[in-house]
Amino acid sequence: MKAIVQDAYGSADRLELRDIDRPVPRDDEVLVEIRAAGLGPEVWHLMTGRPLVARVALGLRRPKNPVRGWDGAGRVESVGSKVTDFKPGDEVFGNCEGSFAEYARAKASKLAHKPVNLTFEQAAALPVSAMTAFQALSGTARPRPGQRVLVIGASGGVGCYAVQLATMYGAEVTGVCGPGGADFVRSQGAAHVIDYTAGDITGGPHDSARDGSHGGPRRYDVIVDNAGQRPLPVLRRVLAPRGTLVIVGGEGGTAFFGGLTRGLRAVLLSPFVGQHLRNLVSVARREDLMTLKDLTEKGSLVPPVDRTYPLAETAEAVRHLERGHPRGKLVITV
Repeated sequence: MKAIVQDAYGSADRLELRDIDRPVPRDDEVLVEIRAAGLGPEVWHLMTGRPLVARVALGLRRPKNPVRGWDGAGRVESVGSKVTDFKPGDEVFGNCEGSFAEYARAKASKLAHKPVNLTFEQAAALPVSAMTAFQALSGTARPRPGQRVLVIGASGGVGCYAVQLATMYGAEVTGVCGPGGADFVRSQGAAHVIDYTAGDITGGPHDSARDGSHGGPRRYDVIVDNAGQRPLPVLRRVLAPRGTLVIVGGEGGTAFFGGLTRGLRAVLLSPFVGQHLRNLVSVARREDLMTLKDLTEKGSLVPPVDRTYPLAETAEAVRHLERGHPRGKLVITV
């Protein structure tokens, strides 16, 4: 089969399209004929091996799994001896490690049947990003109708789903994004948009979410931070006294720990303050995939696909991810 292979950590220049052996599923796994695969920051981390601490799991000197890709959608080719929920020919989506390939193995527990109203490209845009947003807005972070929610990185893969979900829950959503992203973020349901180059979340001069009644920054009941650059004190300044902050991912920071230290500081501080400070590590679960399937089939959640790239152009797709601000998800077609 053809696959995007990487023998050593590094830039997109190390990604190569090669012919390799087709994987064989283990007893609890499914072999999926991949039709489309999502591309997001998680793939960049796999490609670069950063933060360096992640190499404990990914492979110290080189990737344990040289095939890139983390989630996908396609048809079941074969199933392991212990798999009873899927059969050959089923259309599925979920966590398929090594999905930038014609075939990929996936644990049956991390797959679900594809929403009937979605294309493979749309379904491939769901698993990592939509599941992360769903898990970010669960538990104490689930907003109630009328509450204020701030989504930082609102035009990206996770952010656009967070805007949609928070709006669905009845919250008043403010999205933070870069230049040119305002219309897209509003189309996802945001009532207000902050261009971070023109204002800041604490109440810059061009901040459309400023609370005019007091002349100071608006406070939010829930903040979902996907961008990973703002210091914890800045985020807490605009968080309600009993509000919830969810830090998603580990962007920024040092080469060794990345942005993980900021999330760790939040978790350690949380028991001593009135605010709930969480650091989210998303885990692929079939029950969450089933919830996403239900929401998309009802039309409550719509996967926004920014661009699609053929498998042979995966390196260019990664460069596009690195260069700018995709509006929603990038998808690799196979």
